[in-house]
Amino acid sequence: MLAAADSLTLRIPGIEAYVAGRHVVTGDGRLRIDLPAGCHLTHHLGQQRETVAMVEVTDLAPTPVRNRVRGRGTLTGWLATENVPTDSDQELVTILDLATAELTADGRTTSVDPDAFVAARPDPLATAEADLLCHLDHHHPQTVDRLCQLIPAHHLQGVRQVRPVRLDRHGVVLRLELARGDRDVRLRFGAPVRHPDHLGDQIEALLRQAHGCRSRRAR
Repeated sequence: MLAAADSLTLRIPGIEAYVAGRHVVTGDGRLRIDLPAGCHLTHHLGQQRETVAMVEVTDLAPTPVRNRVRGRGTLTGWLATENVPTDSDQELVTILDLATAELTADGRTTSVDPDAFVAARPDPLATAEADLLCHLDHHHPQTVDRLCQLIPAHHLQGVRQVRPVRLDRHGVVLRLELARGDRDVRLRFGAPVRHPDHLGDQIEALLRQAHGCRSRRAR
């Protein structure tokens, strides 16, 4: 979620800043935020050096579905400066020393142990997911239709539209839009994808399964 976030808010007492695109999860599992020179938050931290902070990240589906929020994450801890800017044009590098982390998805909120967060690694498709999903949605609707053959027929009753809404190493999630409410269905890959270059093979395998399902239904 953090690796691909396009909605990220940093809050410290009395100040709130939108910092999407200025953050990165470092190799040792820490959250680094580079603050622009000259902003109020940079000036405040340049004097205080560290402060209690909260980072809120929202995971948004890149495709045009009704409810785009797929999940939310909240990190709290101490935000400390890593450098002392020597001129007015230099960015301020800060690091969040994590104390607590919570993830809300699918209606459930889960606490994440700070050590588990540090040990975690981004999904190999995370940074490419938005482009891949939008390409599938805009240019290959027939592929989405074929994948629907893998969904039990009774789940498709009353469905007005189907759109891809999530893609990760474990599979693709299709959103079934109904007149009232939506249903998400995950189609699992035969094996986890370890690199974006391997995604095509897994999609092709799903399509072969879908062809088999269509043949059986026809009989």
